[in-house]
Amino acid sequence: MDATSIRKGSFIKHKGDLWQVVDVTHRTPGNKRGFVQMKIKNMNNGTHITEKFSSNEDVETAWLDARMCQYLYDDPNTGPVFMDTESYEQFSLDRDVLGDTMSYVKENDEVEVTFHEGTAIGIRLPAKVDLVITETEPAVKGDTVNSVLKPATVETGLVVKVPAHIREGDKIRVSTSTGEFHERVND
Repeated sequence: MDATSIRKGSFIKHKGDLWQVVDVTHRTPGNKRGFVQMKIKNMNNGTHITEKFSSNEDVETAWLDARMCQYLYDDPNTGPVFMDTESYEQFSLDRDVLGDTMSYVKENDEVEVTFHEGTAIGIRLPAKVDLVITETEPAVKGDTVNSVLKPATVETGLVVKVPAHIREGDKIRVSTSTGEFHERVND
């Protein structure tokens, strides 16, 4: 694929390793040829580098496989443990690879796991998830008129800023891309 077609979130093969594209910028300086500048993350060791590719240069894209898997539990030694819902095979993913994505996943939730050459390399979250509030301050009379936000801890341990009228035990919808409160969910 030519360098101008690569998008943020894509996986490429570069220097013999698998890399995820973190940021892409197409640059066209005045009297020079255009180029694509990419910030990429090495999926083997987590390092970030910035690379330049000419606009017409071919970049090798990586072929990935996605499967639905169930999150089982967090093993303190190996990391979060998942089970492939078709083969029932269990595997764990490194916390460094997952980053903060596990803040949105509860035990027994199904998530899409991305595989490269048979090895799990990450998970893809839905745009929004529903989580129950386990701890927050009670609303103060008069604060409900203004758009006052207060911190609330959800069942996964994530802290979300919520409107003052939200209470412990409420189920809320949270954006997985921003970590922000979206709406209260009625069961």
